[in-house]
Amino acid sequence: MPVRRLWLTDFRNHQTVDLTFGEGLTAIVGNNGQGKTNILEGLAWLSLAGSFRGASTETLVRNGESQAIVRAEVISGTRTVLLEAELSLTGRNKILVNSNPVKRARDLLGYLRTTVFAPDDLRLIKGSPGERREYLDHLLISLHPRNYELHTALDKVLRQRNTLLKQAKGRNTPDVLSTLDVWDAKLVETGEALVDARRLLVEQLQDPVFKILVGLQGEGATGTLQYQSVWADQGLAAALEESRSDDLRRGVTTVGPHRDDLVITLSGMPARIQASQGEQRSLALALRLGGHQVVADAVGVHPVILLDDVFSELDETRSAGLVALLPQCQTLVTSAGQLPKGVTTSQVVHLVEGKIQS
Repeated sequence: MPVRRLWLTDFRNHQTVDLTFGEGLTAIVGNNGQGKTNILEGLAWLSLAGSFRGASTETLVRNGESQAIVRAEVISGTRTVLLEAELSLTGRNKILVNSNPVKRARDLLGYLRTTVFAPDDLRLIKGSPGERREYLDHLLISLHPRNYELHTALDKVLRQRNTLLKQAKGRNTPDVLSTLDVWDAKLVETGEALVDARRLLVEQLQDPVFKILVGLQGEGATGTLQYQSVWADQGLAAALEESRSDDLRRGVTTVGPHRDDLVITLSGMPARIQASQGEQRSLALALRLGGHQVVADAVGVHPVILLDDVFSELDETRSAGLVALLPQCQTLVTSAGQLPKGVTTSQVVHLVEGKIQS
């Protein structure tokens, strides 16, 4: 049982939350606007060191307060571990593990893993390449916390390189070029390492994603996942050298892992523009379930499944398919209405006027 208890203080709309969880499925029900998703977001923060909704700290702290606190008691191996985050409007956020402060977000990761399903997961198929890169990178972090450092290192190198390009204002002086050489070398080192990890992950996802898709749609479905880098054939070092003049002129890095994409096809056609909306929803669910399976197989423990009002977006067939395919592991589901047939709850939490009523 990965999560025993969750406490929230001044997080989003919640002044206080104190919830104890069992091993099965916990349903969090209530009308829209009561803060159901906020509970899932708080728990997921401790697995991602950030909001799965991409929210800033300022939006996570309850109006009128200076900080929010998220705490969870989780099972990690044979140990009980207390994870805490103090999210502050001023200064840096504080992270503690068993009441001991840690300096790096990476030191929080790995104790709690989550798989989040959200209503806007359609963006994984229809959205920008950045949405799909984020999907891959979150899975990589769940597979091993060291991938968090790889991801943040790449972001840092890109920021530094782009700052230099903007300051250069198109000038290719010896000082600019020599400094670019340094950042290019760092970008090649971190970028190729991250892309190698992404490519391996995509290979691991191929079979489970499309087997799950068949289960969701109740019919044969063929497709492919392909990691796409425009610079793959020539290598990143050569691509950066070739694009240097253009980068200087535009003041931004135009090639690299930050421009790559996960290309998804269904029946030989690009799913982003050719699949129906129903097929796209099934694909998005298959990506989430497939990723969950890959992580569970690799680490030997199922991540906690967080289903945020997903069933409201699915028809009866896809809802039944998802229920049948959900792994037997700790699951939290939010709903503003009735849960589909086949969903067996071990606990129901009611939210009324933003407050918990068991």
